[in-house]
Amino acid sequence: MKKPVLVIMAAGLGSRYGGLKQIDPVGPNGEIIIDYSLYDAARAGFEQVIFVIKEENKQQFEETVGKRASKLLDVKYAFQSLDDIPKGCKIPENRIKPWGTTHAVLSAKNLIDGSFAAINADDYYGTHSFVLLHEFLESPIGKDNMMPFTMIGYELGNTLTDFGSVARGVCSVDGNGFLTEINERTNILKEGSSAFYTDNEGTKKMLDINSAVSMNMWGFTKDFISEAEKGFKQFFDKALPQNPEKAEYYLPLVVNDLINSGDASVKVLKTEDKWYGVTYKEDKPSVSASLKKLHDIGVYPDLIN
Repeated sequence: MKKPVLVIMAAGLGSRYGGLKQIDPVGPNGEIIIDYSLYDAARAGFEQVIFVIKEENKQQFEETVGKRASKLLDVKYAFQSLDDIPKGCKIPENRIKPWGTTHAVLSAKNLIDGSFAAINADDYYGTHSFVLLHEFLESPIGKDNMMPFTMIGYELGNTLTDFGSVARGVCSVDGNGFLTEINERTNILKEGSSAFYTDNEGTKKMLDINSAVSMNMWGFTKDFISEAEKGFKQFFDKALPQNPEKAEYYLPLVVNDLINSGDASVKVLKTEDKWYGVTYKEDKPSVSASLKKLHDIGVYPDLIN
């Protein structure tokens, strides 16, 4: 059995943050968030990482992320491009945004030859989460005759910011710990010790602060690639016409379809790790302070020198 690889999706525009947040230092020694993911992944047993980036950013990534990553893992690059679309499809006029997280994974398909994990570049996931993910990919647990996938589930309350709204995939899980549905909720805001979102009609709806949510920390078998390719054509035919400039092909969309069709099962591995991310510039001081504490208690060494 081939060893699982780590795919890091790092080609997003980072529009809310105002720049390439993937390379913005947050740690006490100048570490960036990816440094923590790489260290935790290597410690958990991953040996290879594939960075999905924009080709024009390759030199900048190699000089920062890639140089440090190569000390821990075998490094490869894949490029996410707007014109990498299904045959016969056309890019809508004025389209600038990339095609989303599933497309990012598809951008690396020629480098993936076995099971793999997929994560965001700009999220801190925690040490235990990588252990859970790697252990699953080494010995997948699924339902009969279904593709065995996994997702690390975070408590909603551990993923919110004080400085604005967030979008989260709120998960429904059955009694055996398998995902039954992901509902994408936008405009989620904290309200004291609670949280709420606003639906399309402008109605305020409360959310359970302990709900499991997806932070795009997935584990897939190689079978996911062919299923995602099939769905990409359907995305162009059905979803894109409704919002040609902004619609994206997200991983939860594919996962939901495969669950509903009975082709895949997704084991939700719940973690108590605290998620950190710089969704807004104002988040950075608190994220940096939290990471410094982890260095101070010995969870992390100096990841730069």
